[in-house]
Amino acid sequence: MLTLVPGAMGGSETYARALARALAARHAIDVTAFVPSIAQDAAEGLPMALVEEYRASATMAGRLRAMTAATVFPAALRLRFDGIDVVHYPLTVPVPPLRTRVAVTLHDVQHLDLPGMFPRAERAFRKLAYDRAARRADMVIVPTTFVRERAIELLRLDPGRVRVIHHGVDHDLFRPAGDKRERFLLYPAKTWPHKNHRRLLEAFALLRRRQPDLRLVLTGAGTERLAGPPGVEARGALPLAELVGLYQRSACVVFPSLYEGFGAPPLEAMACGAPVAASGAGSLPEVCGDAAVLFDANDPAAVAAGVEQALGRADELSRRGLTRAASFTWDASARAHEDAYRATA
Repeated sequence: MLTLVPGAMGGSETYARALARALAARHAIDVTAFVPSIAQDAAEGLPMALVEEYRASATMAGRLRAMTAATVFPAALRLRFDGIDVVHYPLTVPVPPLRTRVAVTLHDVQHLDLPGMFPRAERAFRKLAYDRAARRADMVIVPTTFVRERAIELLRLDPGRVRVIHHGVDHDLFRPAGDKRERFLLYPAKTWPHKNHRRLLEAFALLRRRQPDLRLVLTGAGTERLAGPPGVEARGALPLAELVGLYQRSACVVFPSLYEGFGAPPLEAMACGAPVAASGAGSLPEVCGDAAVLFDANDPAAVAAGVEQALGRADELSRRGLTRAASFTWDASARAHEDAYRATA
């Protein structure tokens, strides 16, 4: 996990940490977490190797320098990995490059499916780092069948070495609280272009005409600048406990993302008993199943209609959501990763 930057990597950080925690709890195979100096808590209970030779940084320029140095001059870092059967890069970027069996997690291929969402420099980086890593790996782990199919098509991967392993939900944290649900919609997402906040705000304006008491709560880094429209509360990045409380009290969680490789927030909402209305794009139909109302996220009127339908079916969707979320556990995900490691070896 040398490329981990705490708080800056969204769902991929959640995945890497939760997987480490679940592997540590299982004690089924011998796993060591290799972590950078800026993320010494990332081992999450696994035996830890602190790799101070890797010059980790929280800035983009510093990260690129560290990754470049580790790639061009890998000799000292490679000594750390002598005798290991399989190395897994859960954050995709294979730093340092090694001469052993390698598994990488490819979280999505959004830069290929929606290139307009990325600056040219980031597209170039992903092509060099993500695409090459997937093509060279002995095993490619993906979070959904959607990503598997897109990766095989776009990167010409051998289907036999691409394995789907769903993420889990922390059910000790995300669970119903019995609180009375309040008249607000919740959208937890950073303001990345594919998160589609603009159309959500247009849809919410339509909803407010018919339901003037309804509020919209936005959480996630960058949402502060979206404050202003009537009924919109933009709270920015929140502590996890506060976000869980919002899940537990919201009338509906709306998720209008244009692209997801997995999409954890709808499942987290379901685990908290919240009704969910979500985009029908990317992996979301696969993850949500029949436990959410799906809509066309490119059409604000369709988003508004989907939310109204979810509010009208709140009790039913809450029951379906709890059942759906219960099937996603980190223990099951860790067990599947262990099988993938054995297959890679």
